[in-house]
Amino acid sequence: MHQRLISLFAMALLVLVSISTSLAQDITVIKKRVVGDLLEPSVNQTAITQLVKTVQPDGSWPGINYKDVSRTGFQHKDHLENMLSLARAYKKPGSPFFGDPAVKKTFSAALDFWLANDFRGDNWWWNEMGTPNLMINTLLVMDSSLTAKQRVEGLKIARRANLETFGARPGGDLMPIAGMLGKQALFTNNRDTLQRVIRVMAAEVKITTDRGIKPDLSFHHRTDNVTSILTYGSNFAGSFAYWAARIQGTQFSFPEAAMKLIVDYYLDGICQSLIYATYRDPGAMNRDISRRNALGNADISLPQNLLTATSYRSEELNTILRVRKGEMKYNRTRDRYFWYSHYYSHQRPDYFASVRMHSARANNMEQPHNEEGIRNHHYGDGSLFISRTGQEYFNIFPVWDWQKIPGTTILQKEDVPHWKQLAKKGLTDFAGGVSDGVYGVAAFDFASVHDPLKARKSWFFFDNEIVCLGAGIHADTALPVFTTMNQCLLNKQVIVGANNKSSTLKTGDHKLPGVSWVYHDSVAYIFPQPASLNIINREAIGNWRQINHQASATTETVRKNVFALWLDHGVQPQNAGYAWIVVPAIDAGSAAAYSKKTPVKILANTAELLAVQQSDLQRTGIVFYKAGSVKINDKLTLAATAPCIVMVKANGADAAAIAVADPTQKLSSLQLKLNERIIDVVLPKGDKAGSTVIVQ
Repeated sequence: MHQRLISLFAMALLVLVSISTSLAQDITVIKKRVVGDLLEPSVNQTAITQLVKTVQPDGSWPGINYKDVSRTGFQHKDHLENMLSLARAYKKPGSPFFGDPAVKKTFSAALDFWLANDFRGDNWWWNEMGTPNLMINTLLVMDSSLTAKQRVEGLKIARRANLETFGARPGGDLMPIAGMLGKQALFTNNRDTLQRVIRVMAAEVKITTDRGIKPDLSFHHRTDNVTSILTYGSNFAGSFAYWAARIQGTQFSFPEAAMKLIVDYYLDGICQSLIYATYRDPGAMNRDISRRNALGNADISLPQNLLTATSYRSEELNTILRVRKGEMKYNRTRDRYFWYSHYYSHQRPDYFASVRMHSARANNMEQPHNEEGIRNHHYGDGSLFISRTGQEYFNIFPVWDWQKIPGTTILQKEDVPHWKQLAKKGLTDFAGGVSDGVYGVAAFDFASVHDPLKARKSWFFFDNEIVCLGAGIHADTALPVFTTMNQCLLNKQVIVGANNKSSTLKTGDHKLPGVSWVYHDSVAYIFPQPASLNIINREAIGNWRQINHQASATTETVRKNVFALWLDHGVQPQNAGYAWIVVPAIDAGSAAAYSKKTPVKILANTAELLAVQQSDLQRTGIVFYKAGSVKINDKLTLAATAPCIVMVKANGADAAAIAVADPTQKLSSLQLKLNERIIDVVLPKGDKAGSTVIVQ
């Protein structure tokens, strides 16, 4: 018996040793993959030569302000990035500096300088994320070429990225920080830490009403209920996908449930907020819109990593990968309203559009942290961005008029308030959307958080057009109110149709009466009733410092040619309104013909009821700001007993499909009446409140 126990113990010990050996081998595999990624970027021979040439005896470089550690400064990042570049040049096989003693000497001096000074900034992010991330990357690359002191002291700095710090909050920052801790585990060959990292990352991939992935597959980093899907939300997915690919095929792999949810979130959340699943939609951006090249196209790394890690929805992931490589066109047709984020996206093969709103459930905009996005006061006030190429707004923002944001209705002040007064909670409950996945409506009972201004705004999304209606525009201050159709980069001619004639505008500023349509950059703006319009098609001047106080935002003059189109409702309007139809992907000749014969019929445009019918599609969108009824056609009338948004597919008296949503997110039920037929609608509650219900 005793001998048998000894044998069993020996066998168990062998199993444990085998598992331990296997895990150690897996760590070696993962580390090799991660270091390979860090070595992958090319080595800039000229830049490395210059770094070696200009390094000072103490290991610093001229041109870097080492004294400014403020939230808007901290050029120390340049020093950290220089160190990583030197490490890569020294360690990368095939590099002209591979094993070069001068490069190693420069690197060591630079690292020792940093360790001696241990620079910390006023912005916690650099202390807990930015600096530790660059430090651990550098340590992993140099590894055996580091001195014992450099390893110990460098790791101390890297370990400021950990799961117990302020920044490691659920949501956008926890996932990248966990990834940094994972790299620390690889550097020290610590399997227990790596296993902990994997558990924490997997546990974060969940649906939550707190910070993180929301029930509508949008993403909130904070508790202000402002969308952050293209910033923190994309970093969240990117960090997880990166590690999923690097640990794939090892004993550290993520659970399948977490992999499936991250893919769903990526495809149905992130990609539905991107133009052609590639270009960042400005309508889903925040303070980051004030950074240079903020609207650059997304790379292939995230979908590639997901494809490496899982076969789930691989065909869709591969499509996005091919689109981003330029191998095919993105032909998806899909609408989605994100009811947690007050954001509607409309994707067609030839264009993309989105609407951004707010309500008493959310702030109007992200806080201008670190003094970025300091003129974003009206950015979420019903903005409508229209994109054909994804380049329409690229780096336009230094010269933008921030009181003429596309889609918005704004009181024209001398200037916007101070940036400390930018972000405020919304004032009304009614902000929402309905969509059957292909067509839909977004609507907004807009009350400005900055000005004594109100308006009822709605957008109706079809295949070839978007109908924009506004009513009940009311202001109590003796200043003019403008509604802007667009403000984008000027691309060639602006053509205007008025009095059955078309003309090409000369460069300049224009105030034009009786306009039926305007055409610019393959987009037509059609006015059912001739309107007096304002247009500019000329150069605008500004600088990045006007919108961003970071050290990288300079006062250097920026010049851009701009197209802007807006309606002037006059001073102190009382119950003013507007109506226009956006028709993207069209030529000027077709725009003129469309204006004379349109499949769109505006059934109502009042402060209580807005309704639009697209006859070719047999679709009618209706916004009931209060209980009421609308005549859809001679044979069909629809009534609602409470405020709601409805999309009806109907031919004569036959209503084949009805979609309904509660934009107040307060109702548990309502009644719809189709002629004499009563339909009792049970509305979603809890985390589904505000989502679309298909009732027929």
